Amino acid sequence: MDKHAFYMLDVFAEEKYAGNQLAVVLDATDLSSEQMQKIANETHFSETTFILSGAERNGGFDVRIFTPAREVPFAGHPTLGTAYVIKRFLAPGKAEVVLNLQVGQIPVTFQQTLSGEILWMRQAAPTFGKIFQTERFAELLGLKLSDFDRKFPIQVVSTGLPFIMVPLKTLDAVKRARVNQSVQEKLAEETQAGVLVFCPETCSEANDLHVRVFVDAFGIPEDPATGSGNGCLAAYLSRYKYFGVSEVDAKVEQGYEIQRPSLLHLHAEEANGEILVKVGGKVVLVAKGELL
Repeated sequence: MDKHAFYMLDVFAEEKYAGNQLAVVLDATDLSSEQMQKIANETHFSETTFILSGAERNGGFDVRIFTPAREVPFAGHPTLGTAYVIKRFLAPGKAEVVLNLQVGQIPVTFQQTLSGEILWMRQAAPTFGKIFQTERFAELLGLKLSDFDRKFPIQVVSTGLPFIMVPLKTLDAVKRARVNQSVQEKLAEETQAGVLVFCPETCSEANDLHVRVFVDAFGIPEDPATGSGNGCLAAYLSRYKYFGVSEVDAKVEQGYEIQRPSLLHLHAEEANGEILVKVGGKVVLVAKGELL
């Protein structure tokens, strides 16, 4: 294996050492799938990405995404973090960076704001799947039936990677959630989906929702910031008019329970019978190095 440059970043982070960690490896064409999986397990971040070449193909850059356990077709914070690396080091003149992922082409745009640069990704059209009984998730999460907001369904949603949306009433309920591993194993076999719990109470008054994401199915007990899962959440909020209207503009806090506070920007709207979903956040470069 030749030497490969890599970068470490924090995504959906307002400062260093917050948000979701990501490693991005460059010029990875010569790496086998097995080598990529071993490197992802070595970094042991929730995801590691591999840019296969610095040259574009079909208007985008070929990228593969691995969790410590397996390759995935799409994930949110790796998309933003990898686009940041491409724009900064491989294609600095671009206003938009397109990633060629297994799920398809995902465009990322760059918005300059007074508080810094926000990267936005347009996600694939959402699909809505199975609806679950509340009792099953009370057992899974160790919660009371009264903790759940039963005005809205517990449902699988996917914009490329499936997550189960679980609406709770209070911040206390979200913080008390603990995954029962025996129940989770059966659920993972059935759905291969992560579990996203959320509520309208927040730690910061500036934010709209508080979220936790459990992704044991992908080898990650709890994720500090989940762009793919929050894209599913944006679609869900739009479909069920959680805020009273179908258009969604929300700030979501995540990662507080594992000391990695994160901030995600969600936008969703209906157009021509389809829900359009965008997820945004900031990216901070933390380190660079070389794989030997």
